[in-house]
Amino acid sequence: MEEAEQDVSQMTSQQALCDPAEQKSRKRLSTLKLFIVALSFAYFSKALTGTYMKSSITQIERRFDLSSTHVGLIDGSFEMGNLLFLAMVSHFGAQLHRPRFIAAGCLLMAVGTLLTGLTHFFMGLYKYDTVIQAFQNNSVSIPACVDPLKTVGMPEILIEPSVEDNKACVSESGSNMWIYVFLGNALRGIGETPVTPLGISYIDDFAKAENSPFYIACLQTITLLGPMFGFLLGSYCAKLYVDVGYVDMESVTITPKDSRWVGAWWMGFMVSSSLLLLSSIPFWFLPRSLPKQGSEKEKSSPSSPALDGAASALSSNQNLKLTEIAKGCSRNISHQEMYTWLFSNFCSFLYVLTKGFLPSLKRLLGTPAYFLLLCGSILKFNSFIGLFTFKAKYMEQQFGQSASRANFLIGVLNLPAVAVGIFLGGLLMRRYKLSVVSGAQLSFATSFMGYLLLLLQFGTKCDNRPVAGLTVSYNGTRSVSYNGEMLFSDCNRDCSCSPDEWDPVCSESGITYVSPCMAGCNSSSGHGKNTVFHNCSCLSTSYPLGSSMSVRLGQCPHAKDCSRSFTSYMAVSVLSSFINSLGATPGYMVIIRCITPDLKSLALGIQALVTRTLGGIPAPVYFGALIDSTCLKWSIKKCGGSGACRIYDSNMYRIIFLGLITCLSGTSYFFIIAVIILLKRQFWNRDQETELQLAKASKGSEIMAQVDPRDEKDARSRSPKLSSDAKECIGVGKDLEG
Repeated sequence: MEEAEQDVSQMTSQQALCDPAEQKSRKRLSTLKLFIVALSFAYFSKALTGTYMKSSITQIERRFDLSSTHVGLIDGSFEMGNLLFLAMVSHFGAQLHRPRFIAAGCLLMAVGTLLTGLTHFFMGLYKYDTVIQAFQNNSVSIPACVDPLKTVGMPEILIEPSVEDNKACVSESGSNMWIYVFLGNALRGIGETPVTPLGISYIDDFAKAENSPFYIACLQTITLLGPMFGFLLGSYCAKLYVDVGYVDMESVTITPKDSRWVGAWWMGFMVSSSLLLLSSIPFWFLPRSLPKQGSEKEKSSPSSPALDGAASALSSNQNLKLTEIAKGCSRNISHQEMYTWLFSNFCSFLYVLTKGFLPSLKRLLGTPAYFLLLCGSILKFNSFIGLFTFKAKYMEQQFGQSASRANFLIGVLNLPAVAVGIFLGGLLMRRYKLSVVSGAQLSFATSFMGYLLLLLQFGTKCDNRPVAGLTVSYNGTRSVSYNGEMLFSDCNRDCSCSPDEWDPVCSESGITYVSPCMAGCNSSSGHGKNTVFHNCSCLSTSYPLGSSMSVRLGQCPHAKDCSRSFTSYMAVSVLSSFINSLGATPGYMVIIRCITPDLKSLALGIQALVTRTLGGIPAPVYFGALIDSTCLKWSIKKCGGSGACRIYDSNMYRIIFLGLITCLSGTSYFFIIAVIILLKRQFWNRDQETELQLAKASKGSEIMAQVDPRDEKDARSRSPKLSSDAKECIGVGKDLEG
C-alpha cells in the first residue's frame, strides 16, 4: 500500500515536471533572468570603458601632443554621439527587436573602442626629446652645454633636417591621429544609445511589477563596479610603458612621474573592446518579446477573435524590420512600401511631437520647482564632469603623483565611498519615509557640507617645484615666469641651448633645470637612466662654494611636507565624495515628486538630455582651456606649434580648478534654496487646508453632539445650510482620519 502511494507521488511530481505549461513558465523566467544577467554585464562593460577613458586623459594628451582643451573635446565626443541618436533610438527602438538592437549597440561600442586603441599601432614608436637619445647605447661624455647634436668632433651623429623632411612635416606620423580617437569615442557614444532605454523598458514590460524595481536596482549596483575596475585598469596600464614589448626598457630614460611618460593607454581599450564584444553575444539569441510574468492565468482566458485579428494585423504592420528594408529587392518588397513605412513612422513621430510632446514640455517647464531644479542640476553636473575628468591630472600636477597612483587611489577610495553614500541615502529615504521637502533639505544639507569640505581643499596644497627660469630664478629667488627669455642666464647664454627643449635634470639643492644644456653642464658619465652630468656652471650661482656641480636626470621631487598635504587632501576628498553622494538619491526623488505623475518619465528624460548637453559636452572643453592658461612650459612639435604642457603653475592651477568647481556648485545652491522655499509654500498650503478641514470637521461633530433632538429639528428647519455643511465637514474628517 505504501509502495503504491510512493509510486503515485512520484508519478505526480514527474507529471508536474513534465507539464508543458510549467516548463514554458520556467523557460520564460530563465530567459528573463538571462536577459538581466546579460544586461548587467553590458552595463558593467560600458561603465568600465567610460571611466577608463577618463583615466587615460593624461596619456592621450601626451601621446598625441595635445592641449587639455583638445583632450576635453575628445572626451566630450562621447556625449555628442550619444545625444545625436538618443531621441530617435528611444522612439523607434521599441518597434524593433530590442535585444538585437542592444546587441548591435554593444557591437558598435566595441568597434569604437577598438578604433581608439588601434590608433596606437598606426603611429609608430613613441619618441620623446632627450639629449641622451643619440648616446643611449654609448658611454661617451656628453658636452651638453655645446649642444652635442651640432658638435664638430662628432660628425656621425650630425642631424640636420633636410628639405624633404620639412615638406613631409605635415604628414608626420601621429600628427592628426587624435581624430581617430575622437571618432572612436563618438562611435562608442552612438553604440551606448540603445542599451539603457531599451534594456530598462524590456525588463519593465516583461517582469512582474513588484520585481521590476529589484531587477533595476541590481543593474545599478553592478554598474557601480564598472568605474572602480575602470580606474584600476587605468592605473595598471599607466604603469606600463606605451611601447612595452617593442623597445628595450633599459633604453628608456624617463619614469612614470616624468611629464613625458606615456603609459600603455591602448592596452586598456583592447581589454574594454573585448568585454563589450562578449557582452553583445547573448542578446543575439534572446527573443523579441516575452509573456508578462504572472500573466499566464489572464492569457488562458478566452480572448476575442476580433481583438486577436486586430493585434495580428498591427503586429504584421509593425514587423517590417530594418533588415527587411535592406533586403527589399530580394524579398520582393517594393520601394513604395519602404517609403510608405518610413513616411508613416516619420508622420507618427511628428504627430507625437506636436500633439503630445510640446504641450507636455510646456507644462513641465512651467512648473517652477522643476525648472529651478533643472538649472541647479546643470551647474552641479558641470562641476562634477570637470572634477571627474581632470581630478587625476590635478593630483599629478599638484602633488607630484604618477598617473598610475592617482587612478588607483580614485578607484580604491573615492568611488567606493560614492557607492556607499548612494546606498545609505536611499536607505535613509526608505527608513524615515522622508517627504519631498525633507528630501530636498537633506539633499541641500549634504551637498552644502560637501561644498564646505571642498573649500578646505584650497588649504591642502604643495608649492611649485623650483624650476630655474620658470618658478625660481637661477640664484634661487622664487618668481613665476611665463616668459621664455627667463630660461636664459649668464651661466648658459653661451651654450647655444634651445628654449623649446624639455629634458629636466635635478641638482642636490632641489632645483630642477629645464635641460642639461640650461644647467651649463660640460661633461657626463654613465648611460641611460643612470647618466649624471658634471661641471654644470649654473649650479655655482645658487650653490655654496665647494658643493657638488653635478645633476642627475629627472625632475626633483616635491618637499617632504607635500606628502602630508596629499594625505590630508585624500582624506577630505573621500569624505566629501561620501557626503555629497548621500544626497544623490533624495535629490533624484525630489525631481520625480515635485511634478505630476504623468510627466514623470518626460521630466527624467529632459533632465538627462539637458544636463548632458549643457554639461557633458562643454565642461571638459572649458575646464581644459582654463587649465591650459596655467601652463608654464609647452612642448614644441617638430612641425611647429605647441603640444602638450610639461609643467604648470601649481598655485594658479589649484586656484582656477577648485575655484571654478566651487563657483559652479555655489551658484547652484541659490536655485536649490529657491526650490525648498517653493516646496515649503506648496506643501504648507496643503497642510493648512488639511488642518482647517479637520478643525471644521471636529467643530461640526461637537455641535451635532450637543444639539438636542428637538432643537436639531428646529435647527434643520431654520438653517438647513448649516446642517449640511456640518455633515460635509464630518465626512471630510472621517476621510482624512481613515
